[in-house]
Amino acid sequence: MEENEDLNQIPQDNKEEPQDALTKVTGMYKDWFLDYASYVILERAVPAIEDGFKPVQRRIMHALKELDDGRYNKVANVVGHTMQYHPHGDASIADAMVQIGQKDLLIDTQGNWGNILTGDSAAASRYIEARLTKFALEVVFSPKITEWQKSYDGRKKEPVNLPVKFPLLLAQGAEGIAVGLSTKVLPHNFIELIDASIKHLKGQRFTIYPDFPTAGIIDVSNYNDGMRGGRIRVRARIGQLDKNTLVISEIPFGTNTSSLIDTILKANDKGKIRIKKIEDNTAQNVEILVHLPNGISPDKTIDALYAFTACESSISPLGCIIEDNKPLFIGVTEMLKESTDNTVALLKAELEIQLKELEEQWHFASLERIFIENRIYRDIEEEETWEGVIAAIDKGLSPFTKHLRRAVTEDDIVRLTEIRIKRISKFDLDKAQQLLDSLESRIAEIKHHLANLIDFAIAYFKSLKEKYGKGRERKSEIRIFDDIEATKVVIRNTKLYVNREEGFVGTSLKRDEYVTDCSDIDDIIVFTREGKMMVAKVDSKIFVGKNIIHVAVFKKKDKRTIYNMVYKDGKGGANYIKRFNVTSVTRDREYDLTQGKPQSGVLYFSANPNGEAEVITVLLRQVGSVKKLKWDIDFADVLIKGRGAKGNLVTKYSVKRIELKEKGVSTLKPRKIWFDEVVRRLNVDGRGELLGEFRGDDMLLVVTQKGIAKTFTPNLSTHFDDDMLVLEKWNPEKPLSAVYYDGEKERFYVKRFLIESENKEDLFISEHPKSYLEIVSTDWKPVIEIEFVKPRGKEVKPNQTVELEEFISIKGIKALGNQLTTERVKNINILDPIPYEEPEELKPSDMEVVDEENVDAKESGDSSDQNSENKKSKAKGKGRSSEEDDESQIKLF
Repeated sequence: MEENEDLNQIPQDNKEEPQDALTKVTGMYKDWFLDYASYVILERAVPAIEDGFKPVQRRIMHALKELDDGRYNKVANVVGHTMQYHPHGDASIADAMVQIGQKDLLIDTQGNWGNILTGDSAAASRYIEARLTKFALEVVFSPKITEWQKSYDGRKKEPVNLPVKFPLLLAQGAEGIAVGLSTKVLPHNFIELIDASIKHLKGQRFTIYPDFPTAGIIDVSNYNDGMRGGRIRVRARIGQLDKNTLVISEIPFGTNTSSLIDTILKANDKGKIRIKKIEDNTAQNVEILVHLPNGISPDKTIDALYAFTACESSISPLGCIIEDNKPLFIGVTEMLKESTDNTVALLKAELEIQLKELEEQWHFASLERIFIENRIYRDIEEEETWEGVIAAIDKGLSPFTKHLRRAVTEDDIVRLTEIRIKRISKFDLDKAQQLLDSLESRIAEIKHHLANLIDFAIAYFKSLKEKYGKGRERKSEIRIFDDIEATKVVIRNTKLYVNREEGFVGTSLKRDEYVTDCSDIDDIIVFTREGKMMVAKVDSKIFVGKNIIHVAVFKKKDKRTIYNMVYKDGKGGANYIKRFNVTSVTRDREYDLTQGKPQSGVLYFSANPNGEAEVITVLLRQVGSVKKLKWDIDFADVLIKGRGAKGNLVTKYSVKRIELKEKGVSTLKPRKIWFDEVVRRLNVDGRGELLGEFRGDDMLLVVTQKGIAKTFTPNLSTHFDDDMLVLEKWNPEKPLSAVYYDGEKERFYVKRFLIESENKEDLFISEHPKSYLEIVSTDWKPVIEIEFVKPRGKEVKPNQTVELEEFISIKGIKALGNQLTTERVKNINILDPIPYEEPEELKPSDMEVVDEENVDAKESGDSSDQNSENKKSKAKGKGRSSEEDDESQIKLF
């Protein structure tokens, strides 16, 4: 208290002594946070655009260069050497060095440096070794053009920025979290960066996209040039090994096999997917085997892996770099342009230094020749002072220096005096002239490079590509992804029950009526006898309204499910008939399907998954003078409208009851199916190539490069491999023609065959490892052309045209076929087929069975049952629903 009182007694007008003696606390810390934030941003987390390095990375590279003698150094030794420049501990340096080494570009590693695929960490720094790669030595270092600064303790010199002559930041990528900002520059392909730099130097436009060391498939449609707000989607590459096994051969960037398997196991535990077991066989390459239980669709499981696990993830780039000692947000295009321009400036600086050095060599070599050839060294024999010696040499040189490119200095003369007698005695005039000619040639070459600097820079980038580009081709495949609806691929892992009278629906009502299998992310649609409709989320128990007449899993945008309904419009009101579908609704909102009058109610209701239209019989009560008490109505005569439509008048009299007279067939047209080459999926939206119009039992034919043919029911979730050669609507009467090379017999064979088995893969070439499929055709009368190899000393045999229909008859799919030729074949080309009028397919006139539900049949989980019923119903000319299905769908009141 006394001290505070004394301080308060200091006169306010006398400011000199107290202000010198005291510092307010606020003056000590008010700038501390800003200093700390600036340090973290500039000196730790964000890379510089000039060389693409963070400070710790730059110091590691500088330490490696100082230690470089061509041999490996222990990483612990490099870490210790780096600590002379880096004001942090050895752990941060070692971690940063391992990250650089794992990118396999700048550091040549030896020992266990970890595995980015499995997530295994590197061994301790005392066990692993490193040295600079040839690429790093050529691209990263150039001491003569490097700007230097003192290290943090003032004892050493370190580079301000390394003279990197390559877009290294984009090649390696960078990620860091600073104070108030962060950065995430994704890695790009080595070769593509060089090509883009060349295009920039030529004044051409370019576009670059990320490429990840873990490979995988990427969708870059929203990359946004790597700036804030952009997003890329990355997927694992998942293939089908057999009908019960999936193999993951590439993983998304930012994950590893261990974490990926964990997400798959969690999705299985939650019931999102169903798997039997997982094997991780990853070593040099990724191989994760996912074994499926019997009856589980591999295609749906692949989609479910993308939807519910880390097999698909999203990455948001953020291009933040340090330029002119401050953070800057720019895109990858601008980064590449600045890096390329900086490379040109560095190349120019190196050329100018080389030119200066060569001119100095030429200058002194010329002076040396003059000095020795004209025996000027004899002029100093009688000089007694150093000044006299310098003056004598200067005087002796003056008659011969007119052709020199600069004046002779005292330093030049001093260097002449240092020439040894032995060298003077062995002086060779011819060799001296050859040296001068060589120097002049190199000077002229460098001047030419400086005059054509852009061409020189382009040649420099091309040389980098030629020397170091091998094995650095793109790993990540760029593809546009299709959107996967989780509700369509989730495993139905629970059961749905209903209490119709009380109006409850849920998964916990196990004592009540079972409805269907469902998942916890499904929506359900409910109709009540009062003409109300509601869509709600699946839950353990929810109240939707008493007197439920229909409940099912709701499919969004489902235009194929048609609801047929007859309702009474209020007490004593008229009766109306309507057909409608439900494509989109607001969840938990009650919709009135009648006109909303009190005591309205549903007299007849049916849900038809494929737009079936049945015939019903209407029976009236005997009231007054009504004569016609019974007649039939065909729902096919009623147009399909929206759920809010009033409908058509049935009768204004009281209805006694309505009976089902005849089950109906679909009134919808066959579905058109397209194949989108971009996303490699089937669709009904008109994207890609039209495959045809598909009815209930129509199938697709696929032929692959491996010589496998298979037919299957169209399913929108089907995955197609990259080696697919044929995809078309299957005509069982149409033969396949194939030309293949038999590895065992070392000859080409031709075969024509029909596919007899449905939903089965058949190998139609020999199983020898050297066998391969040359040509496959689904034309009726294909034609091929054979080009022969020229025999030694003989004329080449002219090309031969072969009509395959005449060459071989149709045989079984396992037949060897006929040998095409005994001559050595250079090439086989397929020509235009012989015109042929395809026979028309005979179809019953009343058959309008729709394809759409078959396309989605596997999604509903009962494709096999429906498919077998389709075949029976088509033979009878009827619809595809069985009697049991119709009875479950139709309600009479």
